Amino acid sequence: MQANEARRPITVPMVRERKGSGPPLVMVTAYDTPSAALVDLAGVDVILVGDSVATAVLGHNDTLAIGMSEMEHHTSAVGRARPAALVVSDMPWLACDLGAKAAVSNAARLIRAGASGVKIEGDHPEIIRRLVGAGIPVMGHLGLLPQSVHAMGGYRVQGRDEVAAAGLRAAAKRVEDAGCFALVLEAVPSSLAAEVTASVGIPVIGIGAGPSCDGQVLVLHDLVGFSPPGTHQARFVRRYGEVGSVITQAVEAFAQDVREGRFPAPAEAYS
Repeated sequence: MQANEARRPITVPMVRERKGSGPPLVMVTAYDTPSAALVDLAGVDVILVGDSVATAVLGHNDTLAIGMSEMEHHTSAVGRARPAALVVSDMPWLACDLGAKAAVSNAARLIRAGASGVKIEGDHPEIIRRLVGAGIPVMGHLGLLPQSVHAMGGYRVQGRDEVAAAGLRAAAKRVEDAGCFALVLEAVPSSLAAEVTASVGIPVIGIGAGPSCDGQVLVLHDLVGFSPPGTHQARFVRRYGEVGSVITQAVEAFAQDVREGRFPAPAEAYS
């Protein structure tokens, strides 16, 4: 399966130039070749190979359960779709915390696997500088940091008080100055997200950060409803489909046809 080859490939400079220009950026996660191809056909700007694959696909309770090998595997699968969208891959938990040399090595693995840039959670300007200096584009990620869920005491909105808000504003400037080409801002009050977006010269892509950001991102499985009934979804998720129900209904129909002798029909068998 190939992605839309008629579309002009989107590059890091093209994403950076969308700050204050053109329609808001659209970023969606994908973790395998078919979903990457379909998302790309929809015309998204950025495909994020998120460490959210841990919870959305692999059945873990949080993103801490996976490492470089899993991220490399899924990045390679997305890359094989040859999308026109820019592919950015998450640096998993601890991939940036064992020193700059290890961080560069880990990021290089994701670039070799098929990413055009990496995303780093947290305020790590020195690591960002080393990666950018090595020719590896970096997208930042501030606000709620799923990799720091234990330290943050759960999945909580960040920056509600003035001290926390001031810290987030300062961190946004630091990661911009360190060389990030864009910044994800997760689960912060809309007013604070608007302030941060206006204060930096790089695109800010929001998730649970209100409408004033330069773009928006959602997890594919959340927005298309590809999850079992009763699965909890965050307040900021809007479901645009119910793929899970479609799959269940299709399999139920197949099972009934098999049990009642309607599948395979003569046209579906070899003579």
